[in-house]
Amino acid sequence: MDIDRITLDPAQMGGKPCIRGLRVTVGTVLGLMAEGVSREHILAAYPYLEPEDLDAALAYASWRLEEREEHLTAA
Repeated sequence: MDIDRITLDPAQMGGKPCIRGLRVTVGTVLGLMAEGVSREHILAAYPYLEPEDLDAALAYASWRLEEREEHLTAA
């Protein structure tokens, strides 16, 4: 899984995961894809994005959904 294109910076976009340090969040890309916007249209609307960035956004979302949080309880 290639998610090294995803950056997290608390000082940028409220700490949301972004594409390569750009001010484009993973959520923005995923939202467009979920609405049925084609990859070609997304890349035309955001010419500084690359096809691999869209793949990385999907991979990151998949990884986050599979991540399991363990709640600690007092002993």
